[in-house]
Amino acid sequence: MKPALKISNLSKQYRLGSVGESSLKDDVMQLWARIQGAPNPFLNKGDRNDRSIRGEDAYVWALKDINLTVNPGEILGLIGKNGAGKSTLLKILSRITAPSTGKIEVNGRMASLLEVGTGFHPELTGRENIYLNGAILGMRRTEINRKLDEIIEFSGVERYIDTPVKRYSSGMYVRLAFAVAAHLEPEILVVDEVLAVGDIEFQKKCLQKMDSVASAQGRTILLVTHNMRALASICKKAVVLEQGTIRFVGSAPEAVSIYEKSSISIPQNALAECYVEGLFRVLDVSIYNLPPKQGYAGVLLDNAPIQIALRFELLDSRPEQFTLMFHLLDVNSNAVFSFSPTYFDSMVFIQGRQELKCTIPSEFLNSGTYSILLLLMKNETTPLLRTENLLYFDLIPGGRPLGKNDIAQPGHVRPKFDWDLTADLI
Repeated sequence: MKPALKISNLSKQYRLGSVGESSLKDDVMQLWARIQGAPNPFLNKGDRNDRSIRGEDAYVWALKDINLTVNPGEILGLIGKNGAGKSTLLKILSRITAPSTGKIEVNGRMASLLEVGTGFHPELTGRENIYLNGAILGMRRTEINRKLDEIIEFSGVERYIDTPVKRYSSGMYVRLAFAVAAHLEPEILVVDEVLAVGDIEFQKKCLQKMDSVASAQGRTILLVTHNMRALASICKKAVVLEQGTIRFVGSAPEAVSIYEKSSISIPQNALAECYVEGLFRVLDVSIYNLPPKQGYAGVLLDNAPIQIALRFELLDSRPEQFTLMFHLLDVNSNAVFSFSPTYFDSMVFIQGRQELKCTIPSEFLNSGTYSILLLLMKNETTPLLRTENLLYFDLIPGGRPLGKNDIAQPGHVRPKFDWDLTADLI
């Protein structure tokens, strides 16, 4: 079976500070090299794509030595920080820009959703743009007619379908553009973060549609997103791009973990600030799924127990009473709940170093981004220590099929209650 997409030794070089890729002088030098049959003199130049430093070279590699194979029916996630090269790669695949080196083999028609409104003519109506996009994808008018009602219904913009799209909101643009691309049967669909414009209901609808067309119709999807929960819910495989190179290719949960580990960590000064002179010092704090994994991953699965481990040192030898209190906060720093080993229980700490562990049951918390705040209280009233952002993490769906995930579910907890159903009541 031929791969849907094969990328070999792909690189893309840009010249910084110019409108085009190179100056006239550089163009002449490259032309002269081609005439003489010599290699491009600038391919040995260029800095790595690190946007955080100024660099010394006028040339930079937006992508460098990308090798990737995508099979039919596969939904491949592309993740990475801003400037990692994700959009550049998709633009090369969509033939918007040409690579500097390497080649791409594409088997089948490709449809791309790279920016809001891409491929739409603003003066044409939504209905006319459906036919225009279908023609661009190589579809016959009879094929488009067969899918037209389904496209309009999926998009949810039926009332405005005969209105020029220049009057559409950005969300309506995305709705119609995705509906066209998903229903006009391209073999490969490329989606670059545009779904972030749509509301939560439409995002969930799109994710279910992508999962359906990939599994049932064998179509290939390349998805760029910063929504780790969405990616984990439909992608079995993902690629982590870092500074224009591939850092990792493998399972989606592992890719998300690697990406989050490079993006989310304990602040360097957090532990140093967790200190009360002569009384208490935090040595280390970590959070992980059970069974234990090494290190702090920054991303956890919600279908496995979560363990929080706090290593600390009690410096005071006097039997002074104090209380440790944890607060679990959501992404907006609102308290979800509080928990403590000493508030309700008669746990007694001793002088010296010790480790405290707490386990949160599996499938108790909804997916989301959380942080943990630590309080050290004297006599349960006087705060001696209050940490900020001591530990924070992403909780993503694990092991649940699409359609039963919680992308649009409200609340922070997902308790399991005992239910009883009695039938045949008189």
